[in-house]
Amino acid sequence: MTAPSDRVAAPGVAFAAALLFAISLAIFWPGYVAFDSLAQHAQAIDGRYDDWHPPVMARLWSLFARHGPAPMLALQLGTYWSGLGLLAAALASRGRGRAACAMLAIGVWPPLLGWQAVVLKDMQMSGALLGAVGVVGWWRLRERRLPWPALALVAILMGYALLVRANAPFAVMPLIAMLLPWPHGRARAGVAVGGIVLALLLAPLLNHRLMQAQRSGVERTQAMYDLSGIGVASGDPAVGLSTATLAAMRAKRCVRPYFWDPLGEPQRCEALVAPWQATAAGTLYIRLAGMILRHPLSYATHRLAHLNSTERLWVPLHWIGAAPPQASEPNRRGFAEPAAAAARWQGLAAWLIESPLGWPSVWVVAAIAGLLRSRRGPAEDRLPAALFTSALAIEVSFAAISIASDLRYHLWTLAATAVGWVLIGPRRWPRAATLALVGVIAIGALARATLPQAPQSYAGMLG
Repeated sequence: MTAPSDRVAAPGVAFAAALLFAISLAIFWPGYVAFDSLAQHAQAIDGRYDDWHPPVMARLWSLFARHGPAPMLALQLGTYWSGLGLLAAALASRGRGRAACAMLAIGVWPPLLGWQAVVLKDMQMSGALLGAVGVVGWWRLRERRLPWPALALVAILMGYALLVRANAPFAVMPLIAMLLPWPHGRARAGVAVGGIVLALLLAPLLNHRLMQAQRSGVERTQAMYDLSGIGVASGDPAVGLSTATLAAMRAKRCVRPYFWDPLGEPQRCEALVAPWQATAAGTLYIRLAGMILRHPLSYATHRLAHLNSTERLWVPLHWIGAAPPQASEPNRRGFAEPAAAAARWQGLAAWLIESPLGWPSVWVVAAIAGLLRSRRGPAEDRLPAALFTSALAIEVSFAAISIASDLRYHLWTLAATAVGWVLIGPRRWPRAATLALVGVIAIGALARATLPQAPQSYAGMLG
């Protein structure tokens, strides 16, 4: 029997979600723009696209680019609150009122909402995925089959999410595979892996042929970053650079665990890696495979250092790139700033995000615990199991495919894991996971208490 305190009307929950969307839109209007946002808006205005950022967002933005970032803000906040609202309403319809309120509370959590107010491809992806999950959940949580219009909407949202970030296949394809009624067991994992490979192969064709994006050389960045890490550590000129060049890279500290950016900076390391820019991307990746086999320890050390940085485990306090911006990137396009209330909200988000709830490593533990609890549960656990799998798959991908440590790359993991746990309920938290969680938090807290503070600016991190 449902307790009276747990009874919340589904229409009331849906109204609350709509109200939260309207309030969010009013507070953050017309949206924050970052450096990447301005680059994509410029392409949307000029009609000249490249593939440094997936062009589907710039193509979409071009339909209303004259109105600045506001339409894209409305899109990503709309899909964000629609997804959470549909899930909350479905929970309320099943008599799970407290879970419905907790679902809406996820959307209000300042770090998530604060980042969702920044017009970026990462937020476009997380909004689209939450919207798709909300549609699926609205039907499945009420034990009903999705009608064809709903399936079509889910396909559109999933397709957009798949194209709007280069690493999106690692989140989207496992999510789709887990939601499919078949196959089961290991075959489902095969579908997910096959889907990831297919999506990665098709993305360049869609970007270059369908959306007419010019090549920017972005496909070389991962190989350059990893070859640099191996070369600087080993001194082996087989990476394609001379011993003297590798020594110069070491002296200039061109390889940083935090990000690849020094390698592309004209005043630092760009000239040193120029031979790689003139090499075909396929050749670079073949060379990288050979160097991994030749220097596995150097490669592993390099990748683990970056993984630690991006998972924000053994890092100092205020490891930059975590807090949502409190002001837009300076520009000459006349974009208005969000109101003062938005800046205060972002300040609260910046404070909260320093807690363990802002560390991706903590959410990885929570996702593993959730997957263990849901993967063999009842049919209603299929949706949370899919969310946990999606969150973990993209985190695993960062071990080999990642060149920057910004927290925004992990926001889907945070949102998906939180939504998954609300769906299955906190009483199912496995006791064994508590020890792992305490261990991760203890390690992170010790690092933040003892390590010297890192530079608090992009230029400082370069230097």
